[in-house]
Amino acid sequence: MDLALPGDDHPARVAVRAWLAAHPDPSPRQLAESGYVAPHWPAPWGLGADAVDQLVIDEELRRAGVRRPFNQIGIGWAGPTLIHAGTEAQKERYLLPLLAGEEVWCQLFSEPGAGSDLAGLSTRAQRDGDEWVVRGQKVWTSFAHISALGILLARTDVEAPKHRGISYFICPMDAPGVSVHPIVDMTGDHAFNEVFLDDVRLRTDHLVGTENEGWALAKVTLGNERVSLSGEGALWGQGPTVGDLVDIVRRAGGVDDAGLRQQLARVWSEGEVLRLIRLRTVSAVVSGRAPGPEASVRKALADDHGQRVMELAKAIAGQYGQLADAGPQAGLGHTDGGGVTWPASVWAQGYLFSRALTIGGGTAEVQRNIIAERVLGLPHDVDVEAGRPWAESRGVAPV
Repeated sequence: MDLALPGDDHPARVAVRAWLAAHPDPSPRQLAESGYVAPHWPAPWGLGADAVDQLVIDEELRRAGVRRPFNQIGIGWAGPTLIHAGTEAQKERYLLPLLAGEEVWCQLFSEPGAGSDLAGLSTRAQRDGDEWVVRGQKVWTSFAHISALGILLARTDVEAPKHRGISYFICPMDAPGVSVHPIVDMTGDHAFNEVFLDDVRLRTDHLVGTENEGWALAKVTLGNERVSLSGEGALWGQGPTVGDLVDIVRRAGGVDDAGLRQQLARVWSEGEVLRLIRLRTVSAVVSGRAPGPEASVRKALADDHGQRVMELAKAIAGQYGQLADAGPQAGLGHTDGGGVTWPASVWAQGYLFSRALTIGGGTAEVQRNIIAERVLGLPHDVDVEAGRPWAESRGVAPV
């Protein structure tokens, strides 16, 4: 496993260090114009960077304490789709503000009756002269309440097979008829929303790609993943790790309960397996090879692992686990906070948030079906309701 990144004389490293020396505190717009927000994108929005250059640039930006603008849906999904199928006018209008985080984007895909089976969506868009009139409802729309724009899937041909009658639109979130209603989760946070579209009128230049061919673009959107050194946090790569939990226990002198010790050993071992799978994926990229199935396997394992880390932290906290501002250290009598990486409240909130890990981004069941059918080549799981293989009924190409 070769994880060595190029040294100080690598061209990408030299270039980014020189740029950072000239821009020690870059603004989001300066980062966007430099190409360093999404260096893998083609010029003029990116640098056309290969995998190694991306990793080098990431490393240098982290070292300098420079954070890219917040715009997860825009940079991760909307932008690559516009590069793939947008008109020149759409690219000129949307991409630079998107990269600079000046216009936050959301994703108007999921519906109350169309989640894992996204192609079953019922939101309609009907042509009316030079406009499209959109009616429908979306749900679990992250950041809709702070977004300027959304990528929208709507059915434009009700007679066509469900995968062939869908179109892909850009939807201004301040358009008349768009209403956003918060969904507050049990952590008390508000990230999700319901979005109602009541006779929303979109100009024809808000259509991306070809009418009725939006399903192909949806697959481009959902399939776009940027090469990066993702975090090891237990909450989708963020937050505390099992190593942080072990450090808390170690500083407190260990735990007396043999059952908790056994659980701690098990979860730590899981974390090591996941760390090695991650390093294997990064090693493949740095060596110029395509990552193998380990990326999909890691996703499936990491979600369950994150839940177990947070459950164990609460168990170690004991009676203090009922409090919103007490972490595992409280149950160990280690209350001075010395050397503790994460505030106690992060553990309490993380326990509640971790319930979503095996649902968001594709349920655990969906992920395992994809691995079984597309990676292992096992017989297709039949969708009883649809009367055909599970993957086929959801638009996933069979092995």
